Amino acid sequence: MKKSATLSLAVLSALAGASTLTNAAETTEKEGFIEGSSLSVLNRNFYFNRDNRNGERGAGGAGYSEAWAHAVIAKFESGFTQGTVGVGVDAFAMIGLKLDTGGGRNGARSSFDVLPVDSEGKARDEYTKVGGAVKARAFDTVIKAGDVFPATPVVSFGDSRLLPESFRGVTFSNTSLKGLTLQGGRLHSMSQPVSSDMRDTFATFYAGPVNSPWVGYFGGDYELNKYTTVSLYTSRLKDAWDQSYFGTSFTYPISDELALLAGFNYYRAVDEGKKLLGEFDNNIWSGKVGVRFGAHTVSLTHQRNNGDDDFDYLRQSDSIYLDNSIQYSDFNSPKERSWMVRYDLNMAKYGIPGLSFMARYGKGTDADYSNANNVYMRRDAGGNPLTDQKRWERDIEVKYVVQTGSMKDMSFRIRQANTRSTQFESDLDEFRLIVEYPLSIL
Repeated sequence: MKKSATLSLAVLSALAGASTLTNAAETTEKEGFIEGSSLSVLNRNFYFNRDNRNGERGAGGAGYSEAWAHAVIAKFESGFTQGTVGVGVDAFAMIGLKLDTGGGRNGARSSFDVLPVDSEGKARDEYTKVGGAVKARAFDTVIKAGDVFPATPVVSFGDSRLLPESFRGVTFSNTSLKGLTLQGGRLHSMSQPVSSDMRDTFATFYAGPVNSPWVGYFGGDYELNKYTTVSLYTSRLKDAWDQSYFGTSFTYPISDELALLAGFNYYRAVDEGKKLLGEFDNNIWSGKVGVRFGAHTVSLTHQRNNGDDDFDYLRQSDSIYLDNSIQYSDFNSPKERSWMVRYDLNMAKYGIPGLSFMARYGKGTDADYSNANNVYMRRDAGGNPLTDQKRWERDIEVKYVVQTGSMKDMSFRIRQANTRSTQFESDLDEFRLIVEYPLSIL
């Protein structure tokens, strides 16, 4: 390991150790730059393997990817200075450390994305992310400029790998009206989970890099009542697409033990400006119904893409609030229809608080690339557009969060996925083990 990596880890570990000396005094209301500050350190241990059942078609030609790595993620958020307009800063320092991978197992430059890979195809021993943002608050509006982590249905940072994704630009949020949260921003670069560069060009999951100068978004979430929330957002990836989103979620308790669940998500995406991703006019939606009875929750979802192209989104981001977008598959191919059944179990009801279990199975049919544009077209070996494509995915997840003691909030999470499909996707088996230990220092 490089000396700089050792030093960085030592500094962050020292910060983490300081938490044992911190007075845990709480205040009901934090005001001021120092009084409202927080400092947290997250240790994340991440093991991931992906077995491509199609052999030579796997990432890097190896057919099997495997990586074990550790991350230390330190974040500082100040309060705001006193006055009508308060100012503050947010900052972060992150390091990812390779523990084990190699021999063609690092996933190359694919969606595996656990560690950065150099020009010779070797995974780096360590990499870092350092950034920050200045912020200002006036009345009920907060504006941030710098490295930011938006979380909306149209632009959202991703955190499913070793280090989180981030964006650089300006964002704002407003909570002036009770029950309504407005958000917006204009971002001119992104940083992928395996990149130390905070100014990467934009990339989408299905089309790859796109030479767009910025992405902008605006929208809000409104609580109609204590049972129902409605969301409406719009975004533009300049010279690529305009996306609109509408969603709603509903939870209605019939008794202390029984509740009904429902939800709906809808996106429309059309080409924009220079049409860097070709011409398209897509709409995709998903609907959910479910019931929660005591410790058990069962839900059924249906999803349809009515467009002629893949419904695309920013690479490795969480900017896809569709019910059937799960661990590996998004079920978002042109004309694809999919169903999914999901079961959740909360073991707190059985005397084991912190332990939960989830299982789901989704199946998609009728994917048809006959009318896809040149960017999203997929063809068979004979050069013909793929039609009548099918796939399924089965996921199992177990998570335990320590409830008390010195290791309180430490979590252990196992994620298992199996996918099988016809020609347009790979057959995969995935296993992930994620151990996280969050420390609150300030």
